[in-house]
Formats: sequence, C-alpha cells, structure tokens
Amino acid sequence: MPAAERPSWETYFMDITRLVARRTTCLRRAVGAVIVKDKRILATGYNGAPTGIRHCAEVGCLRESLGVESGMRHELCRGIHAEQNAILQAAYHGVSVKGAHLYCTTQPCSICAKMIINAGITKIYYESGYADELAQALLEEAGIPTVCLAGEAKAGARAAGRTGGGLRALPPAGGKGRGR
Repeated sequence: MPAAERPSWETYFMDITRLVARRTTCLRRAVGAVIVKDKRILATGYNGAPTGIRHCAEVGCLRESLGVESGMRHELCRGIHAEQNAILQAAYHGVSVKGAHLYCTTQPCSICAKMIINAGITKIYYESGYADELAQALLEEAGIPTVCLAGEAKAGARAAGRTGGGLRALPPAGGKGRGR
C-alpha cells in the first residue's frame, strides 16, 4: 500500500472506535471508546447495559419510557457510557490507564469527564461534539486536551472507500446535546 493511503495513528484508532460503537445495545445512539497507550489498545467500551443485565434492545429504553430529555439525568438509564465501560474493563482486568489516551466517537459528558480525570487519562480524541459545558470546563481545568478528529475521520472513510453518510455536524457551543 502506498504511504499516502496509510492512515495516521489517530485515524487508525478512531476507525477502531467506530467499529466498537457498533456493539452498542442502546436504542438512542451508538458510542464507542478505545483507551490507547504507546500505540497499543488497553481496553475498549461501548454504551449499553452492564454485564448480565438485560439490554434496552430486549426490554425497551428506560429514558424513553420516562420521557427523559437528551443530555439530562444520565443516572436514569440501564446502560453505562462507552468511556465508563472502557475504564471499567481496564480496571476489571488489572490494566492501568494512567498516562493513556482515550478515543471516543462522541465528546465525553461531565460524568465521564470526571472518571477520565481520576483514571489518569491524559488526552482525548473524539469525532462528534456533545454540548456539555461542565465536561469541557472540568477537562480544561485538569489540563486534559481534547482533539476533534472529524476531519481525520472523513479522510479515513475516503481512504477505505466509504462514502455517503458523513459525520454529523458539531452542535453549537452551549446548545443541547443529543442523548447518550
């Protein structure tokens, strides 16, 4: 393969992150997360119900049945977020994520941001925005840079021969996020 077609490391890991997202059991949105250190994958996670708990695809969406707005009351959900799942998988298997980078299809919410900070993750790459000003402020205060790879993702899709669909536009600053 010519060097021009070889994906960057960021595109490579974001492509894997999108594949992980396809494992979701959430009826509202598919989110994937990959934790990487020294160009090695430490853990992956997607949004969905905890191990041994029936999936929303089987029993319906609790948030929908309660009329919970997108981006609100995250605790009223059967599932956990992809970032949480990846951090928990690493912990369960005794893998430290200190100093690692997180790739996520969606910018983290404030709950995930707090977990990311305490887990010692040092950089976040994401593909689509999530309007959570508190999350952004917490990550900034903790000195954790966030990098939007929307352009990298489009380049990776073109190189892989995928067209159409595209990425959703980033929401305006301060606007309402979409459900997680």
